[in-house]
Amino acid sequence: MQTIAIAVQDRMGPLPTVIHPEYKHREDGSTMKALAWFAADDVRVVDAPIPDITEADDVIVKVTGTTICGSDLHLYHGEIVTLQKGDILGHEFMGVVDRIGPNVTNLTIGQRVVASFQIACGECSYCKQKLSSFCDNTNNSPLMKKMYGQKDAGFFGYSHFTGGFPGGQAEYVRVPKGNVNLLPIPDEVPDEEALFLSDILPTSYHAVVDTGVHEGDVVGIWGLGPIGACAVKWAQLKGAKRVIGIDAVPERLQYAREKLGIEVINFKETTDVPAEILKLIPNGLDVAIDCGTFHEPKTLLHKAQKALMLETDVPETANEMIVSVRKMGRVGLIAAYSAFTNGFNIGALMEKGVRFIGNGQAPVHLYWKEILNEYIRAGKFSTQLVVSHRVPIEDMADLYKAFDARKSGVQKVFVETQFSRSPAPGFPSVTRVSEWA
Repeated sequence: MQTIAIAVQDRMGPLPTVIHPEYKHREDGSTMKALAWFAADDVRVVDAPIPDITEADDVIVKVTGTTICGSDLHLYHGEIVTLQKGDILGHEFMGVVDRIGPNVTNLTIGQRVVASFQIACGECSYCKQKLSSFCDNTNNSPLMKKMYGQKDAGFFGYSHFTGGFPGGQAEYVRVPKGNVNLLPIPDEVPDEEALFLSDILPTSYHAVVDTGVHEGDVVGIWGLGPIGACAVKWAQLKGAKRVIGIDAVPERLQYAREKLGIEVINFKETTDVPAEILKLIPNGLDVAIDCGTFHEPKTLLHKAQKALMLETDVPETANEMIVSVRKMGRVGLIAAYSAFTNGFNIGALMEKGVRFIGNGQAPVHLYWKEILNEYIRAGKFSTQLVVSHRVPIEDMADLYKAFDARKSGVQKVFVETQFSRSPAPGFPSVTRVSEWA
């Protein structure tokens, strides 16, 4: 699959964009620490050239906080096509403005900012609606266009399938269209709160809003990792009267039950999840949201099909949700699916009138100011909900292993650099992965 995909990309050549992933290096040859991919399950902290201003709208950000996202595990395992050896990973980061291109007038050197994980042009019809993840002009991948019919925006650190832009698991990042893709952060907002405006807060919020969680709804959340835990909280804030969480990691189930106050189902102990849900909610859920991942098939059948590359994604969670919702219920997919699956229960979808919603990559620009001002600054939402550890960037390769294994209750980890502030009150102090993994 990957060999074929790269061949298609090479044969078709890159599509025209208003920006480019290649960048200039600092003239003095200075280097930075960065996390790079070399092969499946092989990532390393390397010395990489520090980027410099390359295009007129560029901003160079000195990173003060970065992290690993659950979707990064697809890259880690080599499941996303067109990864190249040495690619710098990471799409969630924040920092301070270090250098500014000549066209950037809305930011100043030293200003604290957070980057959206997608790179938007600010000018196309989608960007004008703040639908930044659907930008037409920043992803040069012909493979995505051929597979999907259209392209998403370019994303930081997520392979050449999303434009090949070096990512944010590094000490410096070049942000193309920095005048569009960086949000200034008020002084009183800690880095540990601001960082996650880059992805997981808008992503989880978008899942709840786009799927349509309303006052009095009964909601099922598949996957209680960081996105799932945040989605639970957003559903509660939107007035859901009951939330049921489905996972198999004991620490996550316990946390959701004790700290979030929801009912939980362990899918390794309860193999027929829809039957258990319909015992609890005879008419079915109003809303079901997939906050899990496609790379972990549950059954032997789909493990075999995936191993043989007969499918790239598995339908098991989607099928569970379709069966578990009421007639005309709503199913949302915010989990990262990439291509094709077998055995999808299309009959139940049609006969029950289920509204099956691909939430898409969350349009960060549509939500980040609302979340910052109406929830974080207003004290209604805190990322203390999901930040479990803080480690130095030197530990990132080890962190990938621990994160993949879900060691020691790991959820979101704040990764600091030499430029970071001290931990804010209420958030973890710095530890080494070797101390707890």
